Amino acid sequence: MQFYQPTAAVCGPAYGAGFKLVASLLTVVLLGYGASIALRFPLLSFGIGVKALLLGAGAMLLVSYYWFLRSRTTVDAGGIRQSWVIDKQVDWRDVRGAKMIGIPYAGWLFPPRMVVRTGNSFTTFNGGSQALLVEFAKISLAFQMKR
Repeated sequence: MQFYQPTAAVCGPAYGAGFKLVASLLTVVLLGYGASIALRFPLLSFGIGVKALLLGAGAMLLVSYYWFLRSRTTVDAGGIRQSWVIDKQVDWRDVRGAKMIGIPYAGWLFPPRMVVRTGNSFTTFNGGSQALLVEFAKISLAFQMKR
């Protein structure tokens, strides 16, 4: 038996416009810094380990940036899902508790997140739109009233 059932499916970006802007600026700065390092030092003369480390760091930066821009969160009758490199999903029947958490004074950059408790684990979902944050608040309130 499931405790919470949303009135309608809500889907939106997992990260807000402020976060995406800061992520874009930081990515450009890091890529520029990496290019300046590559031009100042003879990277081809370094060992294969250093080359692999630098290549891996650049790849991780680009993959993370891509998913910050593309990630979506969905709340529907089945549960909560968030797309990323590895998708997260929690079914309503597995949810034992839910709570919104936020960082004081940084809500414009890091909006509140939904932390969902399932048995022995916790899963965090990001909401980058007003509709998702309203649904997160409803879920949090429903599970607070359950106690």
